[in-house]
Amino acid sequence: MANWQKISFCFVIVWAVFAFVGCSPTTVEPEPITIAVTPPAETQTEPAPAPATGRSSLEALQRGESTATPPSSPLKEIHFDFDSYDLRSDTRETLKANAAWLRDNPAVIVDIEGHCDERGTNDYNMALGAKRAQAAMDYLTTLGVTSGRLSTTSYGEEVPVCEEHTEECWQKNRRDRFVIQPIRPAS
Repeated sequence: MANWQKISFCFVIVWAVFAFVGCSPTTVEPEPITIAVTPPAETQTEPAPAPATGRSSLEALQRGESTATPPSSPLKEIHFDFDSYDLRSDTRETLKANAAWLRDNPAVIVDIEGHCDERGTNDYNMALGAKRAQAAMDYLTTLGVTSGRLSTTSYGEEVPVCEEHTEECWQKNRRDRFVIQPIRPAS
């Protein structure tokens, strides 16, 4: 055998030994990560009652239930004029009351649903519902509610609270509904 062949043979042998030694079956267990969560300091003298969680309008419709906000809900619906997402003075007052309740209940997360009446195309009403929900969300954030606690959904005309073809009924459908999301336990 020539020298280069001997060197090559030795190299292959050394490489094979290192390959098998490097493949030893050692298992490294990851260390658990512990995250300490400190709840915010309580400023109330007695604990606030746990808020009732709601179903989305779509879930309520699928179950054959009313898609209107229940009267017992601490967050009240707001209504809009035809073809508008501007907040009227009465809606601003309702939003101020909703914001006060949300500030007093900092663990609550809310989905703001934008709804429209049946007039207009589906695409137009989906966009209008989104603008209505966003207008409420923007106003609530100016009142001190953290935007991370709010989300928006547009149902357009798809989930009406009233199905008659009258102005009174259409007025009821032009709304934002506030759905309290289930509070997720800390893990």
